[in-house]
Amino acid sequence: MKEVIKIEGGHRLNGTVRISGSKNSTVALIPACVLANKPVTIFGVPNISDVKSLMVLLNELGVYVEQKDNETLYIDPSNMENIPMISGAVSKLRASYYFMGALLGKFGHVQIKMPGGCYLGPRPIDLHLKGFEALGATVDYENGCYILHADELVGTNIFLDISSVGATINIMMAAVYANGRTTIENAAREPEIIDIATLLNKMGAKIHGMGTSTIVIDGVSNLGGCLHEIIPDRIEAATYLIMAAAMADDMVIENVIPQHLESIISKLKEVGIRMEVGSDFIRVTGRSNTLRPTEIQTKPYPGFATDVQQPFTVLLTQAEGNSVVTETIYTERFKHCYELNKMGADIDVRVPSCFINGKTKLYGTSVTATDLRCGAGLVVAALMAEGVTEIHDVYHIDRGYDNLDGKLKKLGAKLWREKV
Repeated sequence: MKEVIKIEGGHRLNGTVRISGSKNSTVALIPACVLANKPVTIFGVPNISDVKSLMVLLNELGVYVEQKDNETLYIDPSNMENIPMISGAVSKLRASYYFMGALLGKFGHVQIKMPGGCYLGPRPIDLHLKGFEALGATVDYENGCYILHADELVGTNIFLDISSVGATINIMMAAVYANGRTTIENAAREPEIIDIATLLNKMGAKIHGMGTSTIVIDGVSNLGGCLHEIIPDRIEAATYLIMAAAMADDMVIENVIPQHLESIISKLKEVGIRMEVGSDFIRVTGRSNTLRPTEIQTKPYPGFATDVQQPFTVLLTQAEGNSVVTETIYTERFKHCYELNKMGADIDVRVPSCFINGKTKLYGTSVTATDLRCGAGLVVAALMAEGVTEIHDVYHIDRGYDNLDGKLKKLGAKLWREKV
């Protein structure tokens, strides 16, 4: 038996939705906590399945984890053991690779199975491995496992060929205990990196320059415990902004950092969405009579986020005219287009772009969430569609959206889950 989400389209959205803590921060913050030698408490943890998978991995390492309430995690790594990470839980999420940097930094040795996650085309971890090698680690691959070892990690200059978020965070975590200074050039600048560096600095690390393309880490000998609140999820916020643009009369998205959403806000205004941007909220009050087509090119932060491309493509099916979306980060990120075409969209995929011919009416049918953000896009489409849409493989959606059903119902959407 598998679970599906059914959504009856055509219901207008009104009211307020509160954005949860950042999924992309959380999945790196939790592994980062093992670098401490005393307890760490994290607030604002989203209730998503990726967090549950990470808690299983922490338990396997002998780390004590307690969920204090819905949004608070207490993590005590003082009795942890560096055992091989080869269980099925490792394969459930890509973010398990953050244990590479954390365990290599703390113990100088890690054995870990190849991590899992959504398939979005080639997502090599060679940049991570090159960074570890530059710090003095050896990298071997045996029986589907990476084995990393270093008698001593030594600070060095590392230039990333691509400004990868995962590699930036992983190298940063390995370098906090390294001997001397590590400089990461062409580092990614995403807000989540600032969040992880802030946590590590609260523990006692010495990291400077996060949020710029040059991050400097001076190694320390010990990291202690701390309290930390996760930043709001900018991708969840963008998803609800797009839902509001599609179906809302008057909707407020609260607990947001508007600066993190500038590229999305500007593109929504460009296509004709009316909004008021506050200090920690955005209010959407409808749109101009005709939605205007546009061109989008995904870029690393602060450019247009690849994670928002799929939901935004759905909105553009309702624009009068032809829109073009070009994907520069994950070339395979167009599987949602084939699902949308089943619903009546007219999208021509020619990698690395898709060409959206609007405006087309969408009709409810059976579709499949092939990955997390495809699932988010299909929810947006279902809200707009005539009739009932049945979304399969909803576990992808549950990996990244906290209480999607409850939040949408409160806004006036009609949806439910069934076992099939």
